[in-house]
Amino acid sequence: MRYRKPFAVALLAISSLLLATGCRDSRSIPMADGRPQITIMVGGLEKVIYLPAMLAQQLGAFEANDLDVKLLGEQSGASAETALLTGDVQAVVGFYDHTIDLQAKDQCLQTVVQFADVPGEVELVSTADADAIRTPADFRGRKLGVTSLGSSTDFLTQALAGQAGLSTSDYTRVKVGAGQTFIAGMNHDGIDAGMTTDPTVAKMVQSGDARILTDMRNEEGTRAALGGLYPASSLYMKCDTVAAHPEIVQKLANAFVRTLRWIDTHTPEEIAATMPSQYAGSDPALYVRSIRDSIGMFNGDGLMKPEGAQNVLRILGRYSRNVAPVRDRIDLAATYTNQFVEQAHKAPAQ
Repeated sequence: MRYRKPFAVALLAISSLLLATGCRDSRSIPMADGRPQITIMVGGLEKVIYLPAMLAQQLGAFEANDLDVKLLGEQSGASAETALLTGDVQAVVGFYDHTIDLQAKDQCLQTVVQFADVPGEVELVSTADADAIRTPADFRGRKLGVTSLGSSTDFLTQALAGQAGLSTSDYTRVKVGAGQTFIAGMNHDGIDAGMTTDPTVAKMVQSGDARILTDMRNEEGTRAALGGLYPASSLYMKCDTVAAHPEIVQKLANAFVRTLRWIDTHTPEEIAATMPSQYAGSDPALYVRSIRDSIGMFNGDGLMKPEGAQNVLRILGRYSRNVAPVRDRIDLAATYTNQFVEQAHKAPAQ
C-alpha cells in the first residue's frame, strides 16, 4: 500500500512525458491549410556540397510541390542526425554514410534522394606544414581537423589515414567545425591539416594559407583516395516517416530532382546569382569559383549507385568504430531507396 502513491506519481510523470513528446513523433508531419510543414536540417547551409537545399527553396521547387519547407543550418552532420532521431526535424540534408552508421546503432534512416556520388570534401594542409605533410602517411603525430567527432569528415579522415597504414592512435582528431572556425583553427596552429568543403577551400587556397592535399570533389580524386565512389550529400529521413508518408516524400523527391536537373543545365555564375546574396559576401567572384570547383560533384539525377553504397559500407566496415563490429549484418538495401526519384523522373516537371 505504501508504494501506491509513488507509483501513481511515476505513472503520471511518464504519461505527461509521452504527451509532451508526442508532437515530436517523427512519423507525424504537421499540416497547415492542407500543406505539409517540413523542417529540414542541413549540415551547413552555406556549404556548396549542400547547395541543392537552399537552391530548391530559391527556385520555388518546394512551393511548386505544395510543401512549406523550413531550412535550418547545423555545422555538424552528427548533430543533424540527432535532431532527426528526436523528432525535432522531419529530414536532413547530410551525408549518406550516417544511414549506415545509425543502422549499426539499431536506428533506421533512409536516403530518399542522392545528390552526389562523391564527398565534395578536400583535405587541406597548412602552407607552413605542406612540405612535411605530402600524403596521408604523414599524418602521424599531427592534429587533423574534422567538423566534429562522429561526423562524415571524421569517417573520411580515418579512412584516408587507415589506408595509409595509420590507426587513430597515431594522430589527433580535432573538432574545428567549418567555415571561420576551421580557418581559425588552421591559421592559429590548432590543426596541421583538416577536411573541409567549398567555399572554405577556395578562401584558404586563394589566401595562400593552405594547399590541397586530397581532392574528393570529383570522381577521379575520390576513386584514387577511397578506392571507389563515395555517395555523400543526400536527403535522408527516418524509415518510419518514409513508410508513413510516401506521398510527402514523393513531393520532396520531385523538388530535389527538379533542382539537380537545373544545376546540370546552368553555369556556376547563374547558380551563384540564384542563391541568397549573403552567400557570396564581399567577394562574389570567389563564391563563383567555389561553385565551379565543386559543382561537378552533383549527379544530376538523384539516384543512388549501388556500387557507391557498397564502397561506403566497405570503408565504414573497416574504419568506423560503430560499423566495424557489425558490418556483416548491415542491411544496405534498408539505407536508401531510388523509388521516389525514379517516379520523379516519370512525372511531369514540377
